[in-house]
Amino acid sequence: MTNSMDLSFYFRTKKEETLVTPTTATVKNPPPRRNHQVNNMPLTLNDISQPISAELLEFERKFKASMKAKVALLDKIMYYIVQHKGKQMRPMFVFLAAKLSGDVTDATYRGASLIELLHTATLIHDDVVDDSNERRGFFSVNALWKNKIAVLIGDYLLSKGLLLSIDNGDFRLLQIVSRAVKDMSEGELLQMERSRNLNLDEDIYFDIIRQKTASLIASSIAVGFASNNTDEAQQALAWELGEKIGIAFQIRDDLFDFGSDDIGKPTGIDIQEKKLTLPLIYAINNASKADKRRMIYNIKNHNTNKQKVKEVIDFVWQSGGIEYTKKAMHKYRQEAIDLLHQFPDNAARNSLEQLIWFVTERKK
Repeated sequence: MTNSMDLSFYFRTKKEETLVTPTTATVKNPPPRRNHQVNNMPLTLNDISQPISAELLEFERKFKASMKAKVALLDKIMYYIVQHKGKQMRPMFVFLAAKLSGDVTDATYRGASLIELLHTATLIHDDVVDDSNERRGFFSVNALWKNKIAVLIGDYLLSKGLLLSIDNGDFRLLQIVSRAVKDMSEGELLQMERSRNLNLDEDIYFDIIRQKTASLIASSIAVGFASNNTDEAQQALAWELGEKIGIAFQIRDDLFDFGSDDIGKPTGIDIQEKKLTLPLIYAINNASKADKRRMIYNIKNHNTNKQKVKEVIDFVWQSGGIEYTKKAMHKYRQEAIDLLHQFPDNAARNSLEQLIWFVTERKK
């Protein structure tokens, strides 16, 4: 069988190049736990990834090599995508999860590639759906090559992931990721449906973020664990762990819209797009009839007016929406840590716990 990862090395690398670039987003060390070393320095992704640093570098080499294409236009776009990759947190989840119960295997590398291909494809498709011209501070694929090509590129990446799994018989990994793809699609459609009438139901909000965001992180951890462990009950536990992390991750993202001392300047982007996130849902549901009517009217009719958006943000703060949302995020974070502690205590588990804290304390 052909392993689509075994392609000749294509991109030049520099000796000083690392997979995870130190980021300005840092997190204070979590409270001391058994065998959990704590110091006064904030953690970066480089610190957290130490137990898997060699694996991440090898993964980057393999992933870059696998992105080479024979079609000139496709090769150019693949190069652009690789050059503007993100923090690579999802591959980190994959490798750390694999080391919870054993060693990193060839299947782990293929699983990390499958997750990264899926994630990249969904981001490209999201930019088309949202008509977004920017991704991570750079032009999006659709901004440079238009929607038709962007959609085809997303499809191409998904097909590469499918072939990678099928050619190597990684059917369990493919099953896990396929579940995530289904959940993400359903979550996006549910959000579109509910945004027309401004969703004020907390249960619906959690359904949306569980499917749209948490499912990908859940699949990252489940794929990593399943790459060297066939225990289905433990795989299900790994998925649940990732789901809790993913929900906490998305809640943190939603807080960025409103800003604070530990978050930064409010963006108001979700309000402009008429997306009702947890802080706003709580504030409106606990408001007087007059305030509720006024806020909904502003969101529906004045969502591009900076002063009106600021008025909504101020209302959320005054109504306790931020504090309520932070408590919800902390709840899911603690539930994730409690699930994590059901796995053997080792360096990977400690790093995974630090990563949970990182994603819920990050500044961007």
